[in-house]
Amino acid sequence: MLHKIIKMNFKIFEGKFHVNCKNGTARLVLQKPPVNSLNLEMLQKLTSTIKDLERKKMRGIIITSDSTKVFCAGLDITELYKPSEEKLRVFWKAFQTFWKTLYSTPLITVAAVNGHAPAGGCVMLLSCDHSIMVNSDFLLGLNESLLGFAAPKWVRLLLVNACKTRAAEHALKTSKLFNPKEALDCGIVDELVDSSSDLLPKAEEALNQFLKVPGPAFQKEKLSVRKPFVDSLISYEDQDVDDIVKVFLADETQNILGKYLENLKRKK
Repeated sequence: MLHKIIKMNFKIFEGKFHVNCKNGTARLVLQKPPVNSLNLEMLQKLTSTIKDLERKKMRGIIITSDSTKVFCAGLDITELYKPSEEKLRVFWKAFQTFWKTLYSTPLITVAAVNGHAPAGGCVMLLSCDHSIMVNSDFLLGLNESLLGFAAPKWVRLLLVNACKTRAAEHALKTSKLFNPKEALDCGIVDELVDSSSDLLPKAEEALNQFLKVPGPAFQKEKLSVRKPFVDSLISYEDQDVDDIVKVFLADETQNILGKYLENLKRKK
């Protein structure tokens, strides 16, 4: 497994991430310093890459990070701070589309989490078929409430489905970030490894286990569980955009985001 390299047209995307493909599987490495934040361009290119892999009949993909500290810090806050309404609508629709694509792809998806994964980073790993994390001082979770807004329904349900409802509710209300052991106990991640050097071999091992299942059977089982959640979002996605626009254009939210960005600048 994973020997013969297949040449692809999209091996590198402007330093944002790169994709290496071998024997029907791919490894996507996020490379957007400093924290692999998801801006509009990143969301669109990740979406198009997954769809391209599907067209090329690939079987599976491992998603990881080039950083030793951050898997993905989530949505790029600068996209949400003082945007025009039109720009905000385009950005949020791109986030919806990325999630629908990743969550429902027929590809086997394994997240190899080698750093912090708050907010959108946590959404990404929760949307994969399997996730493995390094047991270090990294944190992950949905911490949107601290930034002045509640996680939308389709994001919230990812955590509710992983954890017991009561635990998920508590975490969402308090913006709790889980350490790896807590995340494993709650079902947010599926496995832990003790060292970053063990992460990719373990991810490949997990991917190989999934590959033993015939593709059509795997895909049918996956979609039978996941398609209703995607269809649910589709049924109200325009309202979801309207709700997000209302929340993020509110003065209170913008003030919180402004203070957050100022704190980040001071830390730098």
